[in-house]
Amino acid sequence: MPATITIDPDEIELKAIRAQGPGGQNVNKLSSAIQLRFDVAASSLADAVKQRLLALPDHRITEQGVVFIKAQSHRSQDMNRAEALQRLQELVDSVARAPRKRRPTKPTHASRLRRLASKAEHSERKARRGKVQRDPW
Repeated sequence: MPATITIDPDEIELKAIRAQGPGGQNVNKLSSAIQLRFDVAASSLADAVKQRLLALPDHRITEQGVVFIKAQSHRSQDMNRAEALQRLQELVDSVARAPRKRRPTKPTHASRLRRLASKAEHSERKARRGKVQRDPW
């Protein structure tokens, strides 16, 4: 199970905005969507975690190193706030552990022999596909 990193709530900037899409009068009257802003460079995360987070190919992370998350799937502002915080936590938890280094492996002797036998068989099969000689009479 990946490690969970606690994010300081003071480093997160939450802003209530109007939601997009259908919803009748409530869409025009209430600010139920939440826009979360988290500056990775200014955060108290470990340097290794910051580097892995900024290296992610994620459209929510800007070139300046700021994470923007917009939550608007619920009618309630509190539920949208909880969803935005949960998505930020999942993003940070995904880079909490350093990826394991890949150790290159070598093919076994038997697998090399099987590969060479398969190549020889394929070559022989293609060599037998020559033109058919016809008798002149």
